[in-house]
Amino acid sequence: MHINETTKGHIVILLTNIIFGINTPIAKDALHVVGPYLLTTFRFAGCAILFWLIASLFNIPKVSKKDIGLLCIASLFGIVFNMFLFVLGLSNTTPTNASIIVSMTPIFTMIMATIFIKEPLTTKKVIGVMCGLSGALILIFTKNSVSTTLATNNSLGIICCLISGISYALYLTLFKNLIKRNHPVNIMKWMFLVSTIAILPITYKHISEFNYSILTSKTYLEITYVVVMATFFTYLFIPIAQTRLRPTTLSMYNYVQPVVTICISIITLMDVLTIYKIIATLLIFAGVYIVTTSKSKKLAMEKQNYEKQLKEIIKT
Repeated sequence: MHINETTKGHIVILLTNIIFGINTPIAKDALHVVGPYLLTTFRFAGCAILFWLIASLFNIPKVSKKDIGLLCIASLFGIVFNMFLFVLGLSNTTPTNASIIVSMTPIFTMIMATIFIKEPLTTKKVIGVMCGLSGALILIFTKNSVSTTLATNNSLGIICCLISGISYALYLTLFKNLIKRNHPVNIMKWMFLVSTIAILPITYKHISEFNYSILTSKTYLEITYVVVMATFFTYLFIPIAQTRLRPTTLSMYNYVQPVVTICISIITLMDVLTIYKIIATLLIFAGVYIVTTSKSKKLAMEKQNYEKQLKEIIKT
């Protein structure tokens, strides 16, 4: 059966977000054993090895010396602050709360695009941002009806996840051209290598003093899932979807992550669903939808002109 390119894009991005959704409760469970510093080191170093291995096996164009310098800076926003703060946040809050905050990434990206590349700010976008932030504030200031072992410091955890999302949005906005002109494997091999080196001064003590004999086969499998499935494969899948689907369509699949996470967390008794979480989720979902479907008049006109020119070319 032949599958067209658009359908492939939908399948890949759906699978990616399902993997991300499953990852949050799995990572939360692993954190009970290894902690955020060790899990982050495993994730960075493991992916660095995998991406350098893939790059050596295939004929991928090399990165220019100038871009290597930029990738070192990009790795701080795209990997170090993004992933480390998310894991740190997840260790202090529940899987549900962390996944809901992550789904706000399109809102953060829109804000950064408005600030740094002067994208038009519409009334609709402002309403979307306010909806999303309202949902986040509800999660921060309402108490969790779960044991403190699952949410040791809920507010701190959510704030860390918020900063993680903002950091990734900065990466997408400030390094947009860098991402476009380089192969994704090259980008990832350098960013994960730099991130591993950057994080070692912070995590070295935890790595050297950890009692590895307490690790069970279950924990090893969970760490493997976080490194291989939820990081290595997803970072290979995303560019495939990006070349086949519109950014708005890609953003809509963000809703899959918290839905998957919430279902797994409730089934495994890692979290409970409260009325506050339902309201917060709906507000954030509404905010993301409004932001990602909002277009300025200028952009709408440009799209119409492009589609008109395309039809004329096809006719000729």
